[in-house]
Amino acid sequence: MTEPHRARKRFGQHFLIDRACIRRIVDAIDPCPDDRVVEIGPGLGALTEALLELLPCLDVIEIDRDLAQRLASRYPSSQLRVHVEDALKVDYRALGECLRIVGNLPYNISSPLLFQVMEYAASIVDIHVMLQKEVVDRMHAAAGSADYGRLSVMIGYRFHVERLFNVGSGAFRPQPKVESAFVRLRPRAPLTWPARDERLFARIVTAAFGQRRKTLRNALAKIVTEEKLRAAGFDPQARGETLSIERFVALANAVDD
Repeated sequence: MTEPHRARKRFGQHFLIDRACIRRIVDAIDPCPDDRVVEIGPGLGALTEALLELLPCLDVIEIDRDLAQRLASRYPSSQLRVHVEDALKVDYRALGECLRIVGNLPYNISSPLLFQVMEYAASIVDIHVMLQKEVVDRMHAAAGSADYGRLSVMIGYRFHVERLFNVGSGAFRPQPKVESAFVRLRPRAPLTWPARDERLFARIVTAAFGQRRKTLRNALAKIVTEEKLRAAGFDPQARGETLSIERFVALANAVDD
């Protein structure tokens, strides 16, 4: 008999066990047999099992070697391709094109992981993930709201964000101390507001939110002069949290002129 797995805190493990919630997730994903689905953090395999009822094969990325070995022993390699890797370091392009990414993401790395996956948007059809509710609030926030910040702008620049439903802590073992939410991301293709220099755009967004309540003049002093801000139609006294994604792109494009 297989020994029960003890959740490892360093991997942020909270295993989804609620069958009704798992069914709701699968229904939201609505996988087709021809889909190339990649599951991040399969853990004990509850969602993996439900997905494999509808898919002939599935890729999973699991950093915990013990859990990866258990999954590999349950399914043939032709059905389940287990990648024993850190999801933060995976080259997702190597997994193929038209990827559908799913998963109950470890909350301790959720934001860095979203930024990592964002770099592969051209290879992604959609993303369905469980996240800390607070992170989803930030992703979905509008300019001027308390939750609006760098994550809102950078994710919203690349993806359409759709909150699907909230999930209580009782759906997991061990129970997290926070509420969760399931969200869908679809790449903007083409981009709604294309930045000419995306590195400059990212640098401006990062600087603007580096210290909340700081004016654009002060936050962006190393990037753009007050005179150029005014010439581009931006109030130097405005704060980053008041600018929409479209306005951030316009600012980056003006600086790039």
